[in-house]
Amino acid sequence: MNIGVSLRTAFPPMDARTGARWLIERARAARDAELDSLFVGDHHNVPVPYYQNVPMLGRLLIEWSERPVGALFLLPLWHPVLVAEQIGTLAAIADGRFIMQCAVGAGDEQFRAFGLSTKTRASRFEAALDVIRRLCAGEEVSMSEPFAIERARVAPVPPEPLEVWIGAAAPVAIDRAARLGDAFLIGPEAPPAQVVELVRV
Repeated sequence: MNIGVSLRTAFPPMDARTGARWLIERARAARDAELDSLFVGDHHNVPVPYYQNVPMLGRLLIEWSERPVGALFLLPLWHPVLVAEQIGTLAAIADGRFIMQCAVGAGDEQFRAFGLSTKTRASRFEAALDVIRRLCAGEEVSMSEPFAIERARVAPVPPEPLEVWIGAAAPVAIDRAARLGDAFLIGPEAPPAQVVELVRV
């Protein structure tokens, strides 16, 4: 069994530098404990300090090792070209394998902040994942819907093929993870009984 950690990146109202320092200290502790992997999450439009995944992970890589590392992206809220560019850079900085965790996201407040509806999140997710995988493989991508993309390419691309873990809890989302993911990710809010059921599904 491999045990890794996804660092909590949300804090109650407090000094912003204190929370950032705590995250750095936790990454060092995870390294020193020789945990298998290190991840950070993704959330937006939060009324309390929430440290965003890309800049925070860039800082935490200084503390980490050659073991796997990654970030969660709520894909419907991101433009896939931007995600692919960020992943290419993070994967180039990392000494080991980079893993993209992703999910459709929830909460109308997140989607409204970006002018989006939760009703389109599944289709945006699947389209974004396809674009990101193609860009991270070095392809040129064009499409019109749901993202307007014309002849996009990214560099650097990840040194290894992009590994994708998809978070899910609802049956339709578990099916999506099985169809499109390299691994199925269960959220930290799931109680043990639900974990057993989700694994069974």
